[in-house]
Amino acid sequence: MSALPSRWDGVERRVPDSLADLRGPATGVVALPVHLGWSGLVEFDLLDPLLRMSLYRTVITGGGRRDAESYLNAGLLVADWPTLRRGLGPGYRRAWEGKIAALGWE
Repeated sequence: MSALPSRWDGVERRVPDSLADLRGPATGVVALPVHLGWSGLVEFDLLDPLLRMSLYRTVITGGGRRDAESYLNAGLLVADWPTLRRGLGPGYRRAWEGKIAALGWE
């Protein structure tokens, strides 16, 4: 019987290559599609920091590269990263910080 794969397998492939690839909105209300918002809240007001963090955590942990590129905004991600990173698992933190230098954490 083979072991189950790690939940961190493939996380790096879901991270965009650069901040420039993140073209999500910086303001307004974002409505997630069913494949991301299946378990609860589906609309997030980007002006509300708690809702924005929830949106970003949902996209980072449950979405693919295209989702990140569509729903995450580079400026907001960099600004919120010091707080957001604490709510992510270590595999997600390593993957995002390892691929996007501006998120590097000392």
